[in-house]
Amino acid sequence: MPIQFRFHPEKAVEAAAILLKLHGKPMKHLGLLKMLYIADRIALQRMEQPITGDDYVSIDYGPVLSGVYDLIKGQPIGDALSLWSKFISSQNSNYISLLSDPGDGELCEEEEEILQQVYQTFGHLNPFDVAEWTHDLPEWQNPHGSAIPIAVEDVLKNVGKNDEEIKEIQQEAIREAYLDEALHG
Repeated sequence: MPIQFRFHPEKAVEAAAILLKLHGKPMKHLGLLKMLYIADRIALQRMEQPITGDDYVSIDYGPVLSGVYDLIKGQPIGDALSLWSKFISSQNSNYISLLSDPGDGELCEEEEEILQQVYQTFGHLNPFDVAEWTHDLPEWQNPHGSAIPIAVEDVLKNVGKNDEEIKEIQQEAIREAYLDEALHG
């Protein structure tokens, strides 16, 4: 059974807001998408769970979070679009800005540190250069104009997790999904 984390729109909004606040001005949506993917990837390596819980896909510009990409394009994902739109604006087709601060109540300290480190490394770079860099990540496949899903297991292997660790992460994801379902229906 493939590893499936629950998408946390609140954490995705807060993570995007941290990156936008650090940037201090509207950001190209490609840059935001790249940094959120890289942050999730680092979180999987360090914490054995992602920040956002989003699904990953390979697109022409490298790997991205598919749910966040849909939100940026204004496509609804459950009730996540209303939350996203309350705090984050797609000014035009290329730029995103922060409308108001959602706070950081859903993010743990380590997640915030990861986001800050990712911004320090990539935030000043041209987003197309970052996209080129992500083409070297082993989980990315050239989709030639479409989108190819990226399995969480592949990301975990590529950040150095062994089969036993991946199985433990899978069991934890199943437990969390069960508890989420029990608590939130």
